[in-house]
Amino acid sequence: MVDESLVMRFDAPGVVSIGSEPEAALGEGEVRLRTLYSGISAGTEMTYYRGTNRYLEQRWDSERRLLVAGEAQFPYPVSNSGYEEVGTIAELGLGVTQVRVGQRVWGTWGHRSSAVVAAEHAAARVLPDDADPLIGVFSHIGAVGLNVVLDADIHVGETVAVFGLGVLGQNVAQLARLNGARVVGVDLIPSRLALARELGADVTLDAREGEVAERIRDLTGARGADVAIEVSGNARALHEAIRATAYSSRVVAAGLVPGDAVGLRLGEEFHLNRVSVVSSQISGVAPALAHRWDRYRLNTTVLGLAIDGRLQLTPLVSHVRPLTDAAAMFDLLDKTPDDALQVVLSF
Repeated sequence: MVDESLVMRFDAPGVVSIGSEPEAALGEGEVRLRTLYSGISAGTEMTYYRGTNRYLEQRWDSERRLLVAGEAQFPYPVSNSGYEEVGTIAELGLGVTQVRVGQRVWGTWGHRSSAVVAAEHAAARVLPDDADPLIGVFSHIGAVGLNVVLDADIHVGETVAVFGLGVLGQNVAQLARLNGARVVGVDLIPSRLALARELGADVTLDAREGEVAERIRDLTGARGADVAIEVSGNARALHEAIRATAYSSRVVAAGLVPGDAVGLRLGEEFHLNRVSVVSSQISGVAPALAHRWDRYRLNTTVLGLAIDGRLQLTPLVSHVRPLTDAAAMFDLLDKTPDDALQVVLSF
């Protein structure tokens, strides 16, 4: 009898199911991981849940670096989602000496109960025995946040406005402060504003009260933020971030804005204040840094900061629920996002 691995998939918009697949054979120099936790992405994964992900209707042409319409790269059912995993080494293949059974490993292998990886790969991603394994869930989203901060090019003493205080925004706000910035956090949800203050934000602004750009300029002697970072994926928030930014300064657009960017008006402050808008996402590091930084360094830097207690990640976890509750958790994130932050599936 072949052992099976449980796997979560999106069958259609709003439809999540738990299926199974044969476990991969364990080869020489490989290890088998049993998943402990898998984090849900409230950004990318929700676009699959809602049916708005570009790859459901388009394919990425890597040679021309263009999206090709009418050719789905990942059509339904989608079973390769999930990129925030932590597991335990359960079995060693022949010749494996770098790791031992029972060690915990972080990485990306999707919402599935087991995976087989190369022993060298696992050995480079072992968590300390005394570390909270939930920290490992943030290896990817934390790396995204650090890459955003690198793209922001923050200097000591500058004011950085972070628009959107979800999981990514909370990461970015803490990392910006570690970088020497005075951090202004902006959001619509009171609980997220309160958490940002607890985690070190210098000022928080409730966007429901309006005039965010005006208030940021009041805080900075009319100058505006030295850098604004938009991580909510809302076009109107990106527009307000541009309005809040100092003359000839930078906005980092890290949130994925689906569809048409309604509310983003490029003939106003963007044009009049010579604002630079920089796209930031995890597929690459800024060219000036690429000779020193790569994905692995981003991952390990964030986890190292968390293990040392300099970056607070576990307070971002709002729910830990079994894999069987996956459909309910996606429904929660879709319909009542105010009630959740980082949702984690347990196995």
